[in-house]
Amino acid sequence: MADSGAEEEQTPAQDNVVTKYKTIGDIVNNALKKVVEKAAAGESVRSLCELGDSFILEETSKIFKKIKDLKKGIAFPTCLSVNNCVCHFSPLRSDPDVSLKDGDVVKIDMGGHIDGFIAVVAQTIVIGASADNKVMGRKADVIQAAYTCSEAALRKIKPGVQNYDITKLFQTIGESFECQPVQGMLSHQLKQNTIDGEKSIIQNPTDDQRKEHKASEVEVHEAYAIDVLISTGEGKGKERDTRTTVFKKTDVVYNLKMKTARVLYSQVDSKFQNMPFTLRAFDEEGKARMGVVACTTHKLFEPYPVLYEKDGEFVAQFKFTVLVMPTGPLRITQGAHHPEFFKSQFSVKDPEIKALLSLSANRKAAKKKRKKAASKAADAAEAAEEEAPDLVEDSK
Repeated sequence: MADSGAEEEQTPAQDNVVTKYKTIGDIVNNALKKVVEKAAAGESVRSLCELGDSFILEETSKIFKKIKDLKKGIAFPTCLSVNNCVCHFSPLRSDPDVSLKDGDVVKIDMGGHIDGFIAVVAQTIVIGASADNKVMGRKADVIQAAYTCSEAALRKIKPGVQNYDITKLFQTIGESFECQPVQGMLSHQLKQNTIDGEKSIIQNPTDDQRKEHKASEVEVHEAYAIDVLISTGEGKGKERDTRTTVFKKTDVVYNLKMKTARVLYSQVDSKFQNMPFTLRAFDEEGKARMGVVACTTHKLFEPYPVLYEKDGEFVAQFKFTVLVMPTGPLRITQGAHHPEFFKSQFSVKDPEIKALLSLSANRKAAKKKRKKAASKAADAAEAAEEEAPDLVEDSK
């Protein structure tokens, strides 16, 4: 029976799984693009969250229609967290709204799934930034630090790499920009219907977190959500009085007494299964707010609280989804970051990390180089020897 169960797990080793990952990746990338295009001074954070969610729902409804009972939709509700807000800000219709202002540092975070295969993405923008209106100072430092961590992780992640190797990478890069990775934040392995797989990469762990957090090794045909959050402050996110609106169903079993809680749990189980959701997704928001209290109290739902860094600090986030393939990492989600909009006073000095960042992240370009080298090798052994150093670098 164990062997049969192992065979049933679907992974990126299968072409149809990769197709689903790529398809939802494209949808999530386009949803992010729509929100970024709309994000401007005066725009409502709530309306932008609704825009991201509605786009993912609409686009996923158009595909794989012939496959009966195939689940698809939102895997992580759209959140817009501004300036020192670290994460998970996605206000309800009954909550106070936030209007964006010029100069705001805005983290846009979202995700979708097809058949339980998840693609998530996040990027940080500054309202009003352009090549002619560059962002400077600590805003530029923290955004470039987070972006650099993200690009380094893409080049680092491959079979055999230890999760704590990437933890160290984030710490070194963050400190080179005089910033700190946000403590305890996790990049999770993704599996079908599971957004927080057992393997994970922790940022800036405390001594206790380091003891509790398991060491693990990246393997071929795994999928990961690489999530980088960097702060200009101490890197310690704390709750305030902002309402938690994002939750995820757990595997805990409990007989709820309250009718509104039972109804909400049934709706979540049917509509979202184990994917994170926002209370904004329910028609009767007031009843959802009532029901979620009992569900959370009895551990049926796991909350994603809104966290904050100290006032006056800035937090930047970049997140991408990557498939660890035999030919190299395949990034399926990515925001359109513009480094030319930012002018940081810092840069990476570590020679190993500089060498890592100099590697191409373009799998097609690397593949072409390998084919060209192999062709030359067939013509002449001497030419093959000359190409060998390039092949080693390209294969990293």
